[in-house]
Amino acid sequence: MIDFDRLEAIVHQAGQMALSRWPGHGHALEVWDKTPGNPVCEADIAVDTYLKRELHALLPSAGWLSEETVDHPERLERGLCWLVDPIDGTRDFVRGRPGWAVSVALVSGGRPLIGMMSAPARGEFWRAIAGKGATRNGVALRASTRTELAGSRVPADALAGVDGDLVLVDKPNSIALRIAMVAADEADLLATLRWGFEWDVAAAALIAREAGATTTDAFGQPLVFNKRDPRAFGLLVTAPAIHAAAVDRLADRAARLA
Repeated sequence: MIDFDRLEAIVHQAGQMALSRWPGHGHALEVWDKTPGNPVCEADIAVDTYLKRELHALLPSAGWLSEETVDHPERLERGLCWLVDPIDGTRDFVRGRPGWAVSVALVSGGRPLIGMMSAPARGEFWRAIAGKGATRNGVALRASTRTELAGSRVPADALAGVDGDLVLVDKPNSIALRIAMVAADEADLLATLRWGFEWDVAAAALIAREAGATTTDAFGQPLVFNKRDPRAFGLLVTAPAIHAAAVDRLADRAARLA
């Protein structure tokens, strides 16, 4: 049985570790590129190391999949697996912007059981347990209930011409926080049409689902986690009533890009 209070304390502490290194508070930070245009910093590594140690101690039987750790196929043989992004939204983090979060999920049978996110620069802690709802700072979340696609709020930098009937809202760099915006009824639609990794979205996908949002890949298919290849094409998180319309609108673009 998981000690949920201990898990929450671990994720909270990970957020505080990151915050203590955040340039937004004037801290100097070592940053480098893993690949061109894909930054990583010393805080990513420190938080990843801390979480791997503490989560293994909490649940030694679980596998491990993290953005900052070399993947090992033994995770596929475990009944449970931690999916971790030590700092989701590194670009905002290194620029001193608050749109980043520590993301931790526990997955079983391809589905998240627990999702927690610490976004201390925003004063937010998100938590969800499968079948038991989702909260932000202890307050229950209810996702957007919008019924029409036109006018939907979308966290993005810009919109294609065909999407001119949608409404731009603030976009944190963290994809997890953008998903959580739908859970908190601060957005109605989050869509991506690119390949992404499981650790980016596992915790937030559960938070959104438990808040009542519909969460799928770009083609409207269920998300599956802890796969051999930890990637998926696209993401679609919406108010339930507009999900089918969003899938239809994206279908041609998704087919071209996948």
